[in-house]
Amino acid sequence: MATVKNFEDLEIWKEARRLYVEILKITKETELKNDYRLRDQIKGASGSIMDNIAEGFERNGNVEFRQFLSIAKGSAGETRSQLYRLFDNHYINKDILDSLVHDYQNLSGKINSFITYLNNNDFKGTKFK
Repeated sequence: MATVKNFEDLEIWKEARRLYVEILKITKETELKNDYRLRDQIKGASGSIMDNIAEGFERNGNVEFRQFLSIAKGSAGETRSQLYRLFDNHYINKDILDSLVHDYQNLSGKINSFITYLNNNDFKGTKFK
C-alpha cells in the first residue's frame, strides 16, 4: 500500500463522498425534501461515514483510526437501513434501493478490509514516534 498523506487520497473516503452525493440528490429531488426528520437522518448518517474516516485519519494513530473506521462502518449500516425506510415511504424505487444498498455493502466491506490491514500492520502513526 502506498503512503497516503491526506484522507482525501483514501479510496474509502472517495467512495463515501460519492455515495453521500447520491443521498444528497435524493434529498433534493424527491419528496424526501419535505420529510425533514428522515431527510436529516440519512444525510447525517451518510455524511458521518466520510467524516469519521477523515477524523480517524487526522488523529494520526493506528488504534484511533481503527476505532473511527469502525464507527464509519456502523454509519454505513445505518444508512443502508434508512434506505429501506426511504423505499418503504415511496421516496425511492426498488432499482435505486438495490443499487445503493449494494454500493453501501461494498463500502462496508472495503472499510472492514482496511481495518483488517491496520490490525495486521505495525504502523502506529507519527504521533507515537
